[in-house]
Amino acid sequence: MQHFPLNRAFTLLEPGPVTLVTTHDGQRDNVMTITWTMVLDFEARFALSTGPWNYSWQALVNTRECVVAIPSAEMLDTVVGIGLCSGRDTDKFEKFGLSRHKAGKVKAPLLSACLANIECRVVEVIEQYGIVVLEGVAAHAGPHREQRSPLHAIGDGTFVTDGRVLDRRVMMRPKLPPSVL
Repeated sequence: MQHFPLNRAFTLLEPGPVTLVTTHDGQRDNVMTITWTMVLDFEARFALSTGPWNYSWQALVNTRECVVAIPSAEMLDTVVGIGLCSGRDTDKFEKFGLSRHKAGKVKAPLLSACLANIECRVVEVIEQYGIVVLEGVAAHAGPHREQRSPLHAIGDGTFVTDGRVLDRRVMMRPKLPPSVL
């Protein structure tokens, strides 16, 4: 083992996939790129990390809802572009040609170009750490998602995408919930 800079340690653990999080603040829709997400358990509970520096933060805190959309690797330049501008002064849907659809349970829109969309309610905000805990209330998957790969951020401006599938479902069966068997 060699020394690795502590201030880059997060690049060893950077979770995935990269997500696009849509919000609706009561006036208009917005979308932001979030790479810091995590699954909390086998239920539809998730967490993401953001904060007041993101224009969408106030909409998340005030409306307590959003959509977490999973873009494909083919959307990399759009995903990066969305993350490099602010909804404060940019209509990102127009700028990036994003097609949106009405969600069934939240006011934030679904993104049709993405592999999947999860409508979520905010159940807790841990402001000290910028953690937003979400509960999924509906999920939607694109019909061709198996042929496309999600993106995973390394955290240093590089990305990887899923490759070969290594199947260990039989071995893992005792630990998996019935919903994935």
